[in-house]
Amino acid sequence: MLDFFRSWRRQRRLKRACIPEPEWRATVASLPLLTGLNPAELQRLRELATLFLDEKTLEPAAGLELTPEMGPLIAAQACLLILNLGLDYYRGWRSIILYPEGFLARHEYTDVNGLVHSGHRPLIGEAWQRGPVILSWADLVAMRAEPGPNVVIHEMAHKLDMLSGEANGMPPLHPGMKIEDWSRAFTAAYASFNRQADRGQLTDMDPYAAESPAEFFAVISETFFETPEVVADHYPEVYPQLRAFYRQDPLSRRAGSGSL
Repeated sequence: MLDFFRSWRRQRRLKRACIPEPEWRATVASLPLLTGLNPAELQRLRELATLFLDEKTLEPAAGLELTPEMGPLIAAQACLLILNLGLDYYRGWRSIILYPEGFLARHEYTDVNGLVHSGHRPLIGEAWQRGPVILSWADLVAMRAEPGPNVVIHEMAHKLDMLSGEANGMPPLHPGMKIEDWSRAFTAAYASFNRQADRGQLTDMDPYAAESPAEFFAVISETFFETPEVVADHYPEVYPQLRAFYRQDPLSRRAGSGSL
């Protein structure tokens, strides 16, 4: 009954109003990330983004003022991950907190002697289990023009990872996907990446990926959507796992558009 009501409410919302066409065109034009999506995919993304903004709350912090472009820009990037998964993959949380720029987050860690320490560290994004997503608007805007890091995709990938519990680099896999295949591919890729980082070598992704398997999954998800050729070339066993999980093939999409 709850699922029926949710579906009815969403259809009613879409019939009433999608993101206005001028705003949507401006959003798509400002995001090279969306290059290669066909008209049907762009329409589905527009509908998902509309529902996303209907079900999530944008909460400005530290004096930031919301403008009309903010919601569609965030929603389009967030919903790209779930284009072929559905909005229920973002269930269980409601808020997106927007800071004007990077912010300080409280951090606790345990040292080798078992002592717990706390402090603050600068961040541009954060995702809480069963809680909000926090984003730096300045960094979000700075990242949209060129392929590369993407804080929205990063934090939304964490949210997908958290669907199976604490973020550990393994979101809930679809029927037909094997845990053994996912673990083998990601374990080998993570180990290889860490060897590069430990040697001080230039890495093909954000070095932050070496922090943990959860961060590796979030960073390689960014790369999968932003520069898919990097994942396909350097982590050929991971690419098909991400393709199967997200049910998308950004590499073929970009090749078809002539952008690679």
